[in-house]
Amino acid sequence: MELIKLAIIGGGRVALHHCEMLREVAEIKLIAACELRKDRGQILSERYNVPLYENYYTMLSENPDIDVVTIATPSGMHFEHSIDVIKNYKKHIVIEKPTFMRPDQLIEAYKLAESNGCKIFPVFQNRYNKAVNFVKSSIENKELGEVRMASARVRWCRPQRYYDRDAWRGTWSHDGGALTNQGVHYLDILRYLGGEITKVNALSVTQSVNVEVDDTVAAVFEFVKGGLGVIEITTSAYPEDFEASVSIVGSKGLAVVSGEATNKLVTFSPDPEKCEAYSEEFKIVYGTGHQEMYRDISRVLREGGEQPVSARDALKTLVLLHSIYLSAERQDWVQLSDGNQSNLLGRTDEQISKLYRTSKKIETKNKI
Repeated sequence: MELIKLAIIGGGRVALHHCEMLREVAEIKLIAACELRKDRGQILSERYNVPLYENYYTMLSENPDIDVVTIATPSGMHFEHSIDVIKNYKKHIVIEKPTFMRPDQLIEAYKLAESNGCKIFPVFQNRYNKAVNFVKSSIENKELGEVRMASARVRWCRPQRYYDRDAWRGTWSHDGGALTNQGVHYLDILRYLGGEITKVNALSVTQSVNVEVDDTVAAVFEFVKGGLGVIEITTSAYPEDFEASVSIVGSKGLAVVSGEATNKLVTFSPDPEKCEAYSEEFKIVYGTGHQEMYRDISRVLREGGEQPVSARDALKTLVLLHSIYLSAERQDWVQLSDGNQSNLLGRTDEQISKLYRTSKKIETKNKI
């Protein structure tokens, strides 16, 4: 394969970050972008020197050499946009968190991708953080011993103006609450480090903003291997983001990864001198993991081999997310199962979907 050609659908903050990270990945070239809002789209187009489209059907029809499409649209549109791209154009897709809103959507999308010879690459960039990977290695090589206790803690701030910016924010259909939008990365890191989880018991509340979703969730859980854990996710920590941390209590020591976005190894009791070497400074909360993710995507497309995050792996994180919500809805323990789906998260709202839906009519004068 020659230079991998990529297009992006979406022009918001995370889309701009993808474009910025792609500047550092020589083997992948951004060649087109689609964004319904001209003001946002023009910023992306001008900054990264790519043609801008309002209609992704037009973009993909006019650029048949596109290999990969990054889906960076509102979460509740990921499934519709991904199905469209795979079914109609047979392109590989990179898809932002939380991948899809519901486990059944993820299963359907992966089946369609396989039947069309396409790959799906979920985005969980925090797995690439130096501190996270160091702790992962220390668990695998038994330096920390057996995992006895683990916790994820996110103390961030999302005021009302954050939710008021776009119609999809703060909705069960297209966003999810603090646990989904901000917390899903840290649920994923818990699984990545500590292993699979067997059951959860959770509570969720909305304390500081006027939205239908949660802004605070607390849960306890049990690992399949017997360790226990705690999840604490809030976006009501005023007046700013304070921390996003994961800690592992092992039979041989303690590891704590913290900072604004699990970017600093603040405690490693087996060898405290390792903390400085395995810490990073991030200029933005997304970090730099997208660079390594795209390099892995290039490797898979060129050489084959295992994907950075498998379909089963992505499903497990989504099932954990839904199981926590389901526990809060039932106010009881929930055993994790592939069939677990919240009654709220990912429910249909056509009025919101229409705002972010592209007409299937291909426009010949649609390029900006």
